[in-house]
Amino acid sequence: MGKLIAVVGNSGIGKTTLVRALARAGGFYIGLEGHLERPYHALFARNLQGYALPNQVDYLLYRAEQEQEIRRQAQPGLQDGGLDFDFQVFTRYFYRQGYLDAAGFGLCTRLYGMLRSLLPPPDLLVYLQAPPEIAAERMRIRSRGLEIARADDLLALQALLESWLAETSLPVVRVDASVEDPGYTDCLPDLMRAINALV
Repeated sequence: MGKLIAVVGNSGIGKTTLVRALARAGGFYIGLEGHLERPYHALFARNLQGYALPNQVDYLLYRAEQEQEIRRQAQPGLQDGGLDFDFQVFTRYFYRQGYLDAAGFGLCTRLYGMLRSLLPPPDLLVYLQAPPEIAAERMRIRSRGLEIARADDLLALQALLESWLAETSLPVVRVDASVEDPGYTDCLPDLMRAINALV
């Protein structure tokens, strides 16, 4: 069974960039967020309360399916975010914001619990750590046409992320993402050594 590494961090900080850089450096199989291909993502961006539930259910299932595929590979695999991140950070945030009602959040909680009970958790989390204002600036620079998270959301998302990581028993490698290293090339050698030692 292939090993699973989830790269986590605030929106805009460069999770996908790091996943792609690691894949080039280490030959990892990758599973990306694929927000443009998700059937409810654009609808949710236009109607936050109307499509929050189908969007989150789709993402939780999609991430679980990615995990299954990664585990089938001979080489380790990477996700930008992942099942736990999508639930612990985004699903919780959407509930706090009122985009999900209590019943919808309860459904997502049950689904996440069932999926995680059937699938082993990630073998390693790589945390891109940086202040929310840096994530906001990088989000502005990347200028994606379709964004769910806004700059105003980043402080609350960071708090949920930190809360989850403080409670998790999973091994976490922290990367200082506040330094100016747009392609994460400077940190790759040390990060690859840490990954190889733990996975």
